[in-house]
Amino acid sequence: MICVILYPWIRRSPCVTSTSSIRLRKFCSRSIRTLVDSIVPLKPSPEFFKMSAVPEELGKIFQYVDKNKERFIERLRDVVRIPSVSSAPDKRDDVIAMVRVTEEKLKKLGAKTELCDVGTQKLSDGRTLRLPPVILAKLGDDPSKPTVLVYGHLDVQPAAKEDGWNTEPFDLTLSCDGKKLYGRGASDDKGPVMCWLNAIESYQNCDIDLPTNLKFVFEGMEESGSEGLEELLEAKRDSFFKGIHYVCISDNYWLGTRKPCLTYGLRGICYFFIEIECAVKDLHSGLYGGVLNEATSDLIHVLDSLLDRQGKIKIPDLQNDVLPVTDEEKELYKNIDFNVSEFKTEIGTNQLLHNEDKAKILMSRWRFPSLSIHGIEGAFAEEGSKTVIPRKVVGKFSIRIVPNMEPQKVEESVVKYLTSVWNKRGSNNKFKVYMTHGAKSWVSDVNHTNYTAARAAVRHVFNVEPDLTREGGSIPITINLEDVTGTNVILIPIGCCDDGAHSQNEKIDVLNYIEGSKLLAAYLYEIGNQHQKS
Repeated sequence: MICVILYPWIRRSPCVTSTSSIRLRKFCSRSIRTLVDSIVPLKPSPEFFKMSAVPEELGKIFQYVDKNKERFIERLRDVVRIPSVSSAPDKRDDVIAMVRVTEEKLKKLGAKTELCDVGTQKLSDGRTLRLPPVILAKLGDDPSKPTVLVYGHLDVQPAAKEDGWNTEPFDLTLSCDGKKLYGRGASDDKGPVMCWLNAIESYQNCDIDLPTNLKFVFEGMEESGSEGLEELLEAKRDSFFKGIHYVCISDNYWLGTRKPCLTYGLRGICYFFIEIECAVKDLHSGLYGGVLNEATSDLIHVLDSLLDRQGKIKIPDLQNDVLPVTDEEKELYKNIDFNVSEFKTEIGTNQLLHNEDKAKILMSRWRFPSLSIHGIEGAFAEEGSKTVIPRKVVGKFSIRIVPNMEPQKVEESVVKYLTSVWNKRGSNNKFKVYMTHGAKSWVSDVNHTNYTAARAAVRHVFNVEPDLTREGGSIPITINLEDVTGTNVILIPIGCCDDGAHSQNEKIDVLNYIEGSKLLAAYLYEIGNQHQKS
């Protein structure tokens, strides 16, 4: 009986060698012949065949990807080698070089490319620096096919061996067990960008027509706020971004390490400063302590008024606009692959606000607002001791907002509440609270063809139904692209939650990189197939 269940998996599993596969099949055949008279034959359900069957064309593409695994890894190694750190002025030429290298790779695949000048960047020291150009590219213009817009970024966070890396961050390194590729940008976001190129090459070299037209937006400033991109999107709204049917972004991660997911929602953010000033200069606490209202004490009082011990936001009316959880949404959380114990271990805590309730924990991370206090500027924060009364301190906090919450309305509620708290405090110090920036949340329709196609693609590659997830962070480009194209946006993660993006020893699993290339190829296949039927 075990053999009957395993046999279809044995044929397709990348974990079984050819020799062991033959032995297992022979063993299964003998076992089945022995048992056939004593058991009722199992009849696989239609769902099983729907989950495991791979279309012939995709099968050829998957084989091509497997055969070219080493070369695709070298493709990633070539781009990881470029230290395209957008936040470092002395690396700007490297960012531009990364853009040009990627443009050449697109041209070799037959894409028509344009390097768009997006102006200059003003640095904090008064200098101006040329912004790296943005790649706009097109591949295919068949009016009978749908058009998919792909977004990715080519810049990375700073990295140096002395920061705590075990390997050189800009030299892609294969782990001893052959399962992980370490290097800055391997997961965020050079790996996923290369997956797109791998997928397109696989179609072309298998002599299979791409099932969709493709457009690409690849930028080099995502890690530094995507400066200049929003203006470019608006300028090209009625030209390059016209006639797009689907948008796909691969710039996030699986919820865990075992199961693929598709992301349909992001929280927005409202970031606030609280300024309190008590003197014209810093004061000696031995000379002035006890004779004035100190700015730091006032600030701590105000910050303490934001949350209660259970993490509930104390600002009145702030959550009035939060949409209730529907029964349909509750169903999405039931089977999500999320281990609370592993999550606590990852954080390094033995207690969460919602104990062991998986659904409540995930909803608190994804679909309910949260408030976090980030720091106090102006207060003494170095090693050692210093008996100073700061003349001015600035408290910084943010509120992650969810659908139906508007940044402007959130700002009004926060300012009104904290002004009331301040007035009750009775301090004669100078007080000011304001929002520095606000970004809306985003949520998509999981029943849209963009999502049903991606779900089918996951089944083809991983033989499992993907989790549908949200994320607690913000990716502003998602809303920008949804607005400028007027169509559905999907986030298809390639890497795992433990990839360490922005951290030391960033990596992407070889499995995720190679199977991710297949996934994007399968996604295009299903978009082409399902679009024709819709």
